[in-house]
Amino acid sequence: MTDPLLTLRPWEAPEVTSWGRLPMNAVDRRSGANSLDGDWRFQLLSAPDAPVGGPWSTASVPGVWTMQTIEGTADLPQYLNVRMPYTEFPPLSPADNPTGVYEREIDVPAEWAGRRIVLQVGAAESVLLVHVDGRPVGISKDSHLAAEFDLSGVVRPGGRSVLRLTVVKWSDASHIEDQDQWWHAGITRSVLLYATDPLRLADVTVRAARDGELRVDCQVRDSGGALPAGWYVSGELDGLPLGQDTEFDLANAEDERVSAFLGEARLRARVPEVRTWTAETPELYDLTVRLHRADGTVTDTSRHRVGFRDVRIVGRDLLVNGERVFIRGVNRHDFHPLTGRTVSYDDMRADLVLLKRFGFNAVRTAHYPNDPTLYDLADEIGFYVVDEADIESHDHAHEIADDPRYLNAFVDRVSRMVLRDKNHPSVIIWSLGNESDYGANHDAAAGWVRRHDPSRPLQYEGAAKRGWADPEVASDIACPMYAPLEDCVAHALSGQQTKPLIQCEYSHAMGNSNGTLADHWAAIEATPGLQGGFIWEFWDHGILQRVNDGRPVGRGGAGLYDNAVAAPGYRWAYGGDFGEKDHDGAFIADGVVFPDRTPKPVMYEHRELSAPVRLHGVRPEGVTVSNHQHFRGLEWLAGEWELSLAHGGTLTASAELPDLRPGGTAVVPLPFALPDDGGEAWLTLRVTTAQDLPWAPRGTRVCTPQVRLRAPVPVEDPVGTGRVEIDADGLLVHPLLTSAPALSLWRAPTDNDELGGMALRWRTWGLDSLVRRLVSVRQEGDGVTVLAEYAGTTGVVRHRQVFTPVEGGIRIDEQAELPAEFDDVARVGSVFETVAGLDGLDWFGQGPWESYPDRSAGAPVGHHHCQVDELFTPYLRPQESGGRHGVRRFTLSAPDATGIAVTLDEPRQVSVTRYRAEDLTAVTHHDELVPRAGCVVHLDAAHRGLGTASCGPDTFPSYLVAPGVHRWSWTLRAL
Repeated sequence: MTDPLLTLRPWEAPEVTSWGRLPMNAVDRRSGANSLDGDWRFQLLSAPDAPVGGPWSTASVPGVWTMQTIEGTADLPQYLNVRMPYTEFPPLSPADNPTGVYEREIDVPAEWAGRRIVLQVGAAESVLLVHVDGRPVGISKDSHLAAEFDLSGVVRPGGRSVLRLTVVKWSDASHIEDQDQWWHAGITRSVLLYATDPLRLADVTVRAARDGELRVDCQVRDSGGALPAGWYVSGELDGLPLGQDTEFDLANAEDERVSAFLGEARLRARVPEVRTWTAETPELYDLTVRLHRADGTVTDTSRHRVGFRDVRIVGRDLLVNGERVFIRGVNRHDFHPLTGRTVSYDDMRADLVLLKRFGFNAVRTAHYPNDPTLYDLADEIGFYVVDEADIESHDHAHEIADDPRYLNAFVDRVSRMVLRDKNHPSVIIWSLGNESDYGANHDAAAGWVRRHDPSRPLQYEGAAKRGWADPEVASDIACPMYAPLEDCVAHALSGQQTKPLIQCEYSHAMGNSNGTLADHWAAIEATPGLQGGFIWEFWDHGILQRVNDGRPVGRGGAGLYDNAVAAPGYRWAYGGDFGEKDHDGAFIADGVVFPDRTPKPVMYEHRELSAPVRLHGVRPEGVTVSNHQHFRGLEWLAGEWELSLAHGGTLTASAELPDLRPGGTAVVPLPFALPDDGGEAWLTLRVTTAQDLPWAPRGTRVCTPQVRLRAPVPVEDPVGTGRVEIDADGLLVHPLLTSAPALSLWRAPTDNDELGGMALRWRTWGLDSLVRRLVSVRQEGDGVTVLAEYAGTTGVVRHRQVFTPVEGGIRIDEQAELPAEFDDVARVGSVFETVAGLDGLDWFGQGPWESYPDRSAGAPVGHHHCQVDELFTPYLRPQESGGRHGVRRFTLSAPDATGIAVTLDEPRQVSVTRYRAEDLTAVTHHDELVPRAGCVVHLDAAHRGLGTASCGPDTFPSYLVAPGVHRWSWTLRAL
């Protein structure tokens, strides 16, 4: 017998978005439902119309089959950013089209007799076909929203049925799900079976304004068709009864909107002294809505958590509860390194808790509606959410934007997202999707949203190509991606700006990146019209992989990884590691956290840039403290003062934070008297939570604002006696060095260096293989001057070292003259290597986190200590890492306290690792790295900024290393 679902070939019919699927609504049926999660029988077919037969394997639901070790299944993850993984044009799919067939028995409770029985499939990628006992039930597309089907007519209460879910991987829908993430396939969210009374709440819409006005609109339907007479709804909010809106009922009757098919009712309440919801103050109320028959019997109940707040655009400002707020956002995928697209409650809570602790207040659900639980958590913990529809047609954007065959898909995906998520206070903006050009299909979807939900603004990045101020486009917000900062500032100052400018992506976190973040926020906070943006992105999408067979580890890998480095025998896989011939490599690893959720150094940068408490210039009467929040005071915070002395240690004292309203400032007395030692001194306020919060226990670090109390005074090293030993090549001989100080202009290219083209230019110049030639050695008293030339492919660098004995050691004064053609090099400085055993590093300077010239705001100046092996940051593709900016001096020591001490002439960029630059450049993964026994030390007179050129603007000119003469000096002593 021919299956009508297969005859239709819905995987190549963009006009067909569903068949037999129930309308989306905001009535949450998760509680009380029967879970069908667990092991299902499974077969992977070569195509959707291939016959089902042969032995069954077992697959876990929810889960993608690409991440599971399933007998007979060879379909693995594949990563592409823009290009589709096959050559067929929309709406076609390839002949080789993996199709998963999931099957299991379902027992329908006998007590469900007479009730409406519904199947909910949380998400399936990318086309879902549903059969019960061989009978076709329905079709659904959209890989990131639930699909519900009424099974009342095909299952028998008290009986058992066979449920089959067929998931087709490639389809016409794949062309509008062409997002920057791994390609997977399977059932990615929970499968539920639930029952309702035939008379039910079909939808509930909550409007809760900041003035305390509550409106609840209810739609009611009955499976028998006609609604019974006398039904009504009731509700309560935290025990406060809601009243019937009789004017609404009367208006419906007069307009003849009331019919036997659709019932509508409205409840209202005015909440006195309402506690408003914001990301800073996520105040929630419990709402219960009940549907009654005429005799008062409750047939259905819907529960919601309500936040009272308003979102408006006034002029060029986005306002929450009347206040202009900064959007400190991040883009987030549903991702986990063991389960792919399937994420648990604990996963999502951990994501948001971590973001909250590092100062983020907003999430863009890139590029599809996230798991429903995420929005519950965002309501509770406090995040502004840009909810984005599951639309990205990157490879065929221009063709699809105006293709009427895809019109229904655009409207369907956007409208279902709005219908599902409209009651969440955290959702403040709707997004029409991402990187899909701009066309009539977007306008159609926007029109639906504006009619259904005028309470929120709407945005779409693709409309930016028509101009940031164009009033005709379907975007209330100018939300470009990676726009140069100078263009953003110029637009805000032009007098032509008509919309808030909030970049949907503005800083790309691939590898060692996110340079100039502090510069961006300095401009945003100082420029009316700029309101922030969203960093790309939260996760490095590395998948934990077994090295021996190249397979994903899957669910069984919990506990195998720790601190961002996979356990021996495992590694973080990125594009190409699963045998994909066509892939985009490590571009998938572009998050602010590693795959195990370990924060990258940029997280500490962001924490300081978003600090709710700031310190400003020092006055005779004290230091200025300011509150940079929008809605609350400092009562939830505690503080401790810390004084860091260059010539001494660290002093601490308790701090009483002033009572400041949002935006307020106060001058507080200095907590310490400075010692009269003439040395550099820094005052730090360590701010922590004062009580337990949903996202942080008491004592959790919030920020560490800092001001300098006294600048350093240059100190000359007393000239000493002794002999400087130089070998025949003019290189310093020292008992604790295995490799003498030499000139270094090269760094292991970062992802930004490689993709931005700088690394290619450096290789062309020969900076990775400079040839040193000794020019002269001249003895001057006890000192020695060495002249050398370092020849590249196209230029020569003249390098001078002057070695002078000083008390207890040697001062090395260096000069490098770069030719004009070397107009942008990675670094200029010294590199040397030490003997083994010097494993402890102490330094005075910025830290403890990794920092670079254009990413150093998150590293306060002070005394720091750690083991050398802890200094290195294991970015997924090995590259330059582990640097510390603004170092004044440091010691490298063995357990017996022997070692070396280095004092620098001024704050410099320093790195101490186990790897030479060529070690990092030669490998593609960390499991290939072999640490050296000693330390590789770089002292840089100048170091190039990081920028974000892998996808976005490069660093600023002020952070480039220019040609010409560079001078630096340092003193080396034995401990």
